[in-house]
Amino acid sequence: MPKKLPQAEMPAADHAFYGLVWAGTVLTERVDRALVKTHDLPVSWFEVMLWLASSAEPVPASVLGNSTMLSRSQVSRVVDALQARGLVARTPSARDARSVEVALTAEGRRVFEEADTTRREVLAPVFTDLLDERDIEALGTVWRKLKAEKEKLTQEPETGSPRSRR
Repeated sequence: MPKKLPQAEMPAADHAFYGLVWAGTVLTERVDRALVKTHDLPVSWFEVMLWLASSAEPVPASVLGNSTMLSRSQVSRVVDALQARGLVARTPSARDARSVEVALTAEGRRVFEEADTTRREVLAPVFTDLLDERDIEALGTVWRKLKAEKEKLTQEPETGSPRSRR
């Protein structure tokens, strides 16, 4: 049996970072397998549908690119695939003639609700049943802080190396 390194040898920040990476990878793979097997719906498609289901109005395609963990080109391919299955509809934006907005169709909402039930059932024993409300709130706080910093950095112009900005 391979010998494990004692946790104390790894700095706390490194341990926390790799813990987030590990958890994200393991949970995403688990959800992806279940969604593909049960609904023929990859997790990337589900992620786009989740953002659409969370909005009462059609969502500009550019917002999906900024909100999801997918690149804009990936979002475009996912929306194409969802549209081909009749799960989303694209419409010209009423606010910006150059933009397209995306919304779930009635069939898309039905498929999303079924897939969301599957996702919750798969995550329960390894996530929501293990963590209490404070744990969930703490993870939400961490995510919001990291996401806000990412958004701030993407809005700032690049001015040389990180060391030259110190």
